[in-house]
Amino acid sequence: MTQPFLPLTARSREESHRAATPLELFFDLCFVVAVAQAGAELVHAVAEGHAGEGIANYAMVFFAIWWAWMNFTWFASAYDNDDVLYRVVTLVQIAGVLVLAAGISRAAEEHDFLIVYLGYLVMRLALASQWLRAAHHATDPAERTMCRRYAGGVLACQVGWLALVLAPEPARPWVFLAMALVEMAVPVYAEKDAPSTWHPHHIAERYGLFTIIVLGETVAAATVAVKSGVVENDALGELLPIAAGGLLLVFAAWWIYFVVPAHARLTSSRQGFLWGYGHYVIFTSAAAVGAGLEIAVEQSVGKAHISTLAASASVTIPSAVFLLSVWLLHARYFKVGIAQQLVLPVSAFAVLMCSFAGRWAVLCAGLVAAATVAIGVTLTARNPATRTTPAG
Repeated sequence: MTQPFLPLTARSREESHRAATPLELFFDLCFVVAVAQAGAELVHAVAEGHAGEGIANYAMVFFAIWWAWMNFTWFASAYDNDDVLYRVVTLVQIAGVLVLAAGISRAAEEHDFLIVYLGYLVMRLALASQWLRAAHHATDPAERTMCRRYAGGVLACQVGWLALVLAPEPARPWVFLAMALVEMAVPVYAEKDAPSTWHPHHIAERYGLFTIIVLGETVAAATVAVKSGVVENDALGELLPIAAGGLLLVFAAWWIYFVVPAHARLTSSRQGFLWGYGHYVIFTSAAAVGAGLEIAVEQSVGKAHISTLAASASVTIPSAVFLLSVWLLHARYFKVGIAQQLVLPVSAFAVLMCSFAGRWAVLCAGLVAAATVAIGVTLTARNPATRTTPAG
């Protein structure tokens, strides 16, 4: 039975059989709501011909989603004691992300970030209280200082984010950029003297689970779009290539991400920061593939007022970014020889070139992604020197 109150002390980085908890899985699932809202607004903006504005809004909102998720994940990896108070505070954070999700439409359409800010404020205040609780129970002065730095940094950033609500509209992108950099500096500053005891296998599993959830949202969004196109426009012939290509892209994305043991890269705090921060690109691009598939469907049935090339690019560009970012973050450290190293970069370029294949662009990109997996598997099987641990 869960105890009401337990000391919130650091867990061991060497703990065996460390796995995601049901609460963490529930936490991730609730974040899907916010990811879906961000993707829906991106679809609407691009389909109406406002791609630049839509992408900028998507990047800002997704940062808030990702950063709140990431901060909880790394804190939980080091301090989850699963008592009643910890669970309640985590549920408060979930409530915050649902408030944030409710404000995404207004932020995208009216540039009103008040509700998004309030949801983010709820999440971050809850997290700061967890860090203060950990500081209270810490016995090592260096660890106590680290926890207090985290809490202070999180609270200070919330004051800074008020500028996103109060600043004139033209200044808000710059406010976002400045505050995003400040947010990302907080963990680096907090852990400069004493690192938190996050668990490499646990972190890798948590990131992998969120990747699966984002890819699942991509499948769901594309499925609904194809269904609507078939029911409303009887356009099965136009939609089948998009559906098939999209499915191949998602299958290949899953395969490519999980083909190497990501936890093997997490051997130090520096590598952990680079790997963890870099996943912003992986998550945003994976979610954007789903939005792109919706856009391609809408364009094929005449509902999106953009060119075939623009609709195709909305799928191929995030797909190529996903391939490159996975290669840069961890896949390349396990490759042996120039042939293995070139597979993903060349594939990313080939997927981009598929943009010019007209109505067959998404299917071509899916076939390229499937071929990438096949070539990678073949090269790995033929090379006995293929690494199971990273180089460098």
